Amino acid sequence: MDLKLLNEQGQAAATVSAPDTVFGRDFNEALIHQIVVAYQANARMGNRAQKDRAEVKHSTKKPWRQKGTGRARAGMTSSPVWRGGGRTFPNSPDENFSQKVNKKMYRAGIRSILSQLAREDRIAVVESFSFDTPKTKLAASKLKAMGLDSVLVITDVVDENTYLATRNLPHVAVVEPRYADPLSLVHYKKVLITKAAIAQFEEMLG
Repeated sequence: MDLKLLNEQGQAAATVSAPDTVFGRDFNEALIHQIVVAYQANARMGNRAQKDRAEVKHSTKKPWRQKGTGRARAGMTSSPVWRGGGRTFPNSPDENFSQKVNKKMYRAGIRSILSQLAREDRIAVVESFSFDTPKTKLAASKLKAMGLDSVLVITDVVDENTYLATRNLPHVAVVEPRYADPLSLVHYKKVLITKAAIAQFEEMLG
């Protein structure tokens, strides 16, 4: 698989040969969907809490006498059939939403995503991506000159200057190959990857 090598102006100066074991796989929509959903589920926190009939604030007094009123029998106002009563099966804050994904499936899904991005011309290569000074203005002007507004940059090493220069850009993320998650890969319009990062991907996923 040949990927475009971009210069500082965002023009395709040449092509770079990428390993087919990582960037030339078939598109597996079901697998990609599974790992993206699992990634989102594993990041989810159980912060919903509801009360059962023992936890709601109520009086233990019987609302009315057992017989003679013509109404249904009632023992406590905490009953789930009453307004303000407890829930029958309440959500607990320690609810676990995580989903298990095997390493083999996860790596195959990442390879499928990268291959599809390459076929859709949404992935490009640069020699390097770094800055001498931690200035957001420099990072913004560099990406603007390359015609990139929503981009995931995957570089071999994220140094402090690069991190500080890009952290305040709303539609830009810079990560190392080991932190490239499936959700970010499908979310950003473009993926910019350095040559050294391609070698790391081949070592990790090849």
